[in-house]
Amino acid sequence: MAHVFLPYVLRKYAGGVETVDMPADTLGELIEKLEDNYPGMKRHLIVDDALKPGLAAIVGHTATRRGLLQKLTPDVEVHFIKAISGG
Repeated sequence: MAHVFLPYVLRKYAGGVETVDMPADTLGELIEKLEDNYPGMKRHLIVDDALKPGLAAIVGHTATRRGLLQKLTPDVEVHFIKAISGG
């Protein structure tokens, strides 16, 4: 079961909680289940079947490079944060 840390903007959809536990095999499945349980979240996370531009998903301790196809291991932590770029 993934342990999802919700950014402030998404907490209102989950009754104000900071974290939720959700069973899922991939990041895409996790986001679908978040939407099923907390309607309104998906539009903040996905655009055109990909993570929104400017958003990063941290799975475990690593930013995912596989996007929605990223496999999730049992008891993994997932964080959604603003992507950081620079020159």
